[in-house]
Amino acid sequence: MAMKESAAFLFSSLFIFFISCRKTPEGPATSDTEAAFLVDSSVVARIDSTLSNFVASGNIAGVSALIYEKDKEVYYNAFGHADREAQKPMSRNTIVQIYSMTKPITGTALMTLFEQGKFNLDDPIAKYAPEFANMQVYNGVDAKGNIKLAPLDRPITIRDLTRHTAGFPNRSNIPGLSDLLAKANAMDRNNTLTQMAEKMGGVPLWFQPGTQWEYGPCVDVQAFLVERISGMPYGDYVRKYVLDPMEMRETRYYIPDPDRDRFAALYRRTGEGTLERDTITYSNYTEHWPLTRGGSGLTSTLDDYMRFARMLVHDGSLDSVTILKPETVKLMATNQLADSITERNFLPSKGQVGFGIDFAVRLAPPATAEENNGVVGEFFWDGAASTLFWVDPINQITAVLFVQLFPYDQIGLHKGFRDAVYGTIGERPIENQ
Repeated sequence: MAMKESAAFLFSSLFIFFISCRKTPEGPATSDTEAAFLVDSSVVARIDSTLSNFVASGNIAGVSALIYEKDKEVYYNAFGHADREAQKPMSRNTIVQIYSMTKPITGTALMTLFEQGKFNLDDPIAKYAPEFANMQVYNGVDAKGNIKLAPLDRPITIRDLTRHTAGFPNRSNIPGLSDLLAKANAMDRNNTLTQMAEKMGGVPLWFQPGTQWEYGPCVDVQAFLVERISGMPYGDYVRKYVLDPMEMRETRYYIPDPDRDRFAALYRRTGEGTLERDTITYSNYTEHWPLTRGGSGLTSTLDDYMRFARMLVHDGSLDSVTILKPETVKLMATNQLADSITERNFLPSKGQVGFGIDFAVRLAPPATAEENNGVVGEFFWDGAASTLFWVDPINQITAVLFVQLFPYDQIGLHKGFRDAVYGTIGERPIENQ
């Protein structure tokens, strides 16, 4: 018995010794074998189920998603059709219209010039663009329906352009002003960016700069400023300084003939489970047009846009290529809206967010289960055809969701996808939630 007790004691001592010598991670693990990934096999199954159910419901024709976490691809899948009539499946190299997911790319191009010292964010835009030197502000209409005007309290700044507080009108129901906006037709695709700016400069602002958040053509004016300040056509500049260095060769305004068989159809949801093929937007991308908008107009693929997102999560660099400095990315991902800006159009529908430089910035966790899921510090944006991307620096996650659906996500696709990634609110294994 004494020998058995001695052996047991020795075994126990050795076991305790080995356990005590094991290294306890004090920070994020760096290898695949050590890293604890948020997107594991159960999350993958949950995302698959969520996305496939949306297709099965008939409310979308096709959808694809790509997620990276800690520099590792942790999710990819595609469901349904890129072209339902032709029975072409949604795939990894499907080309889609990204609409307003063009905006963060334009903001990045603009900020490369900021880093070169070409402008300050609080410079008046009229310093570089006299087209906006004599702006006035809409002050309602008189008894005869004539527009009343007021002088600017202060000039429009470049910062106003980056955060959508410039005051440009963008609605069809403003008495008198909307008529002037329609007559100017600044966004006609036959205009050059200079012609666009000239026409916009002739339409009064809707409100005083810096007083409201109103989504609109601010980023198109950013593209014009890139062109004016750099002396290069905007399309050439963004290609040379953002897209080509990032190897985003399939992110384009124009799709050449050989690639058009990969171009997804866009569908309009007309009721529960009912889709109609869109025939209006196709020629925007299959003909060369003078207007290279900064706020819309690019097409892309999952992998192309993921490279852009991964550059941002890496503070401006990817694969030894630097597009922006870390401090510039941090500035872009910092809320630029003062609390005094209480009129914010649809922005509150995105959750507890502010707005940085060309994307929303999450300031607080969801307050209710109905809000879009997300992590404090995340920055993100989406597109009119219901596409979405986000950058989550806390978990080192980048996600891209592609679908071609009008009207913009009315079926809870974005919330469903976010909940599938992070877990429903209250269940998420995220420290700051």
